[in-house]
Amino acid sequence: MKRHFTGNVYWVGKTEWELNSTHSTAFKLHRGTSYNAYVVEDEKMALLDTVRGQHHEEFVDNLAAEGILDRLDYYIAQHLEPDHGGCLTELMRRRPDLKIYCSPAGRRSIAGYHDSEGWDITEVKTGETLSLGEKDLTFIEAPMLHWPDTMFSFLSGDNVLFSNDGFGQHYASEYLWSDEVDPAELREEALKYFTCILNPFAPMVKNKIEEIQAMDITIEAIATSHGVSWRGDLSIPMNMYLEWCDAYQENQVTVVYDSMWSSTREIAEELAYGIREDNHDICIKIMSTAKYAENDIMAEVFKSKAILVGSPTINSGILPSMAAALEEIRGLRFKNKKFMAFGSYGWSGEAVPMIEEKLEAAGFDKMRDGLRMQWQPNQAAREEVHAVGKEIGAALK
Repeated sequence: MKRHFTGNVYWVGKTEWELNSTHSTAFKLHRGTSYNAYVVEDEKMALLDTVRGQHHEEFVDNLAAEGILDRLDYYIAQHLEPDHGGCLTELMRRRPDLKIYCSPAGRRSIAGYHDSEGWDITEVKTGETLSLGEKDLTFIEAPMLHWPDTMFSFLSGDNVLFSNDGFGQHYASEYLWSDEVDPAELREEALKYFTCILNPFAPMVKNKIEEIQAMDITIEAIATSHGVSWRGDLSIPMNMYLEWCDAYQENQVTVVYDSMWSSTREIAEELAYGIREDNHDICIKIMSTAKYAENDIMAEVFKSKAILVGSPTINSGILPSMAAALEEIRGLRFKNKKFMAFGSYGWSGEAVPMIEEKLEAAGFDKMRDGLRMQWQPNQAAREEVHAVGKEIGAALK
């Protein structure tokens, strides 16, 4: 369990290779995940974070087996969501004298998740330090990255920034470091994680990175709470995040749809053919909300300059999978993106205006009036759809 990380720092986390979803089932995991907890060994010993609560006995037993549990002096609660602080009750049951350091909001989170009466809790703010002997931990409050209680910690000497959810990925690996894994996989999982976890708070993420860059500290490693950590050229993850925070888009359009009897699917595909005919350079993705994981779709929406969203009309509304996707789009607060709605119908046809209403409320700009096609598209309807696709393709050049 205990693995050397760097300098005086050791990884004492948990890798879940088989986990296929988190946040209930909303976030589908294709490469598992890890919960990264760290121990700093100096004259005093500090534990930063724990792992998912269902592993509480295993986690604390492993600390005991490694000779860590009895030697701990401090617990640094950087974030109390149950995949980070879930083992705290068991840890304190075994070490009730342990001193806890957290942000002011962290104290409220501790009380919300644990029966913490009698615990020795100290609130810390940005710039305050804790001496471990030769090295110090400096605390950096990071509210809404992505909870109010979140804070980072910087270890002097080893120059490690413990960034909690910042710069993380849901990515299980036998390796600990970014330069040891496939860079394409790493970027894919980091972007998806940013999209679905941190994008709603992008302005605060940007401000915090700029604040850290302006501090008089040298960072040689970023220790994340999920996935692999970063070392080497740290401008790569920093600049990646700054770019993603700035109303990010690539030269891409994503067609997102669900379909009952293939009519809406046929419209989706014909729109894509039309876009391609008039715009050879743009990347086109076609994704069914019934088939693709919601967070995979959100990552493609994040990358897109425009999305085309389609659903047939059912019960005077839209299909459930599309309703869920639109709700996720609303919550993720995408910026600087355009849309068009489309869909087939039999006799009423409310789906298209409903999609338009929801996307406009989410801050998307409507490119043109939506396409409502009755029954299955015939040749004339296909030609109309294709022409609309060409129009969109030209507009996105």
